[in-house]
Amino acid sequence: MTETARQSEDGAGPAAGPGALRVGVLAYPDCFGSEVFGVPDLLTMAGHVAGPDAPGYRVSVVSPRRRVTASGGASLDVRPLREVDVFVVPGFELRPDTDLNARLARLAPEIAAIRAQAAAGTAVVSLCVGAFLLAEAGLLDRRRATISWLHADELARRCPDADVRPEHLVVTDTGVTTTAAFSAMYDFALDLVRRHNGVRVARTTARLALVDDARTSQTPYVDPRLLPQPGREFSQRVMRRLDQNLAERYDLAALADAFQISTRTLLRRFAEETGRSPLAHLQASRVSRASHLLETTDRTVAAVAAAVGYQDPGTFAALFARHTGHRPSVYRAAFRRTARASAPDGPVAIEP
Repeated sequence: MTETARQSEDGAGPAAGPGALRVGVLAYPDCFGSEVFGVPDLLTMAGHVAGPDAPGYRVSVVSPRRRVTASGGASLDVRPLREVDVFVVPGFELRPDTDLNARLARLAPEIAAIRAQAAAGTAVVSLCVGAFLLAEAGLLDRRRATISWLHADELARRCPDADVRPEHLVVTDTGVTTTAAFSAMYDFALDLVRRHNGVRVARTTARLALVDDARTSQTPYVDPRLLPQPGREFSQRVMRRLDQNLAERYDLAALADAFQISTRTLLRRFAEETGRSPLAHLQASRVSRASHLLETTDRTVAAVAAAVGYQDPGTFAALFARHTGHRPSVYRAAFRRTARASAPDGPVAIEP
């Protein structure tokens, strides 16, 4: 079989030359089809950008099953499990009413395959809630990990030995990589291209695909209103009071007095319900409000800082960068919601 024919049979991109990276994407019942093909498609583009003489990618969609139907009823063409360099585990639809234990129990063959790949020294990668399969396989114990911010608490609960970092887009720890939700698969894929083919190829691929290759955090996308809140009545009242007074100086004693309890009791009860301190919540709320102001108004950074309780713009900027991964001015440039004049675009030159 020729190299071209083998590559056509196995997956992404033009014929891969010497040094081709073998990537296996695990398909399983009701997985997201877009997450099965998103990484291979970006690697296909990277292979074309890199050129025929560069080390490319040999991608296979594999499964321990003979037939796989993805989410939405799409039938996937799969190949048997094989030796690869990188093993990618996509995510699946996880609704509030999903019985996660039952779902994972039905995926026992896939979990066994993940465990076997890791034991063989293969780099294992999960996309979004695919992290639950890695956790079930025991791969996240005593490792740093991430997942969609929406499911970070559940992952931490199910895998208490993992160090869950919900602010990160991609986390790699000793051969195991986890990513945030959906589009973070492209952040992972671009990082893979960057390491395999270099910065120029990754940057050009990102521009061709219209993918942001500079973001570092999922914090700007967090919407606290979507997070589950059962059993948090006391903390909800405290948070509501803090959110209604964002510009006021934080005074723990005054806050405790407002609820007629001691500061120690307030901190304990708040931490029991939320896992953090009132100050941490206040800071996150201030950053969220500041993000909205930077996106939707022309206020200066100093004015935005003052609006959320910071008289020193430098202190505010440092806090904002710690939460979002961007300085305020950089965040505004990236996320500003402005109406753009529609005019014909000229040719776009791809910078090498």
